[in-house]
Amino acid sequence: QVQLVESGGGAVQTGGSLRLSCVGSGPLYYNMAWFRQAPGKEREGVAVFFRGASVSYADSVKGRFTVSRDTAKNTLYLQMNSLRPEDTGMYYCAADWLGGSWRRVTDWRYWGQGTQVTVSS
Repeated sequence: QVQLVESGGGAVQTGGSLRLSCVGSGPLYYNMAWFRQAPGKEREGVAVFFRGASVSYADSVKGRFTVSRDTAKNTLYLQMNSLRPEDTGMYYCAADWLGGSWRRVTDWRYWGQGTQVTVSS
C-alpha cells in the first residue's frame, strides 16, 4: 500500500515563506515531485527530486523554492520563499516517475491528497 501525505500549507502574505512536507509510506520512491493546481488551471509540475539528488524546477519558482529529501524518513520537502499570489493553489506530492516529462500529471503513478497554499497580496 502506498500513501503520500502532504502538510505544511497555509495562508501567508506576499513575500512570506512556507515549508511543505510529504511523508510516504510503503515502498521508498527515489523519484518524487511537487505539483500545484491553481483555481481554474491545470495541475503543473513545480519541482522534482530525482534519484541521486538531482533536482529541477519550473521556471516560475527558480531561485525561490527548494526541494529536498530525507530518505531515512521517506519525506520530501518544499521550502517556498518570497511567495507571490500566483503561487496560490493546492500543492500535491507525486511519486514513482513513469518516464517522459516530469511536469505532466500522467508521468507519475502515485499522488497525495494535497495541501492548500494561499498567498495574499
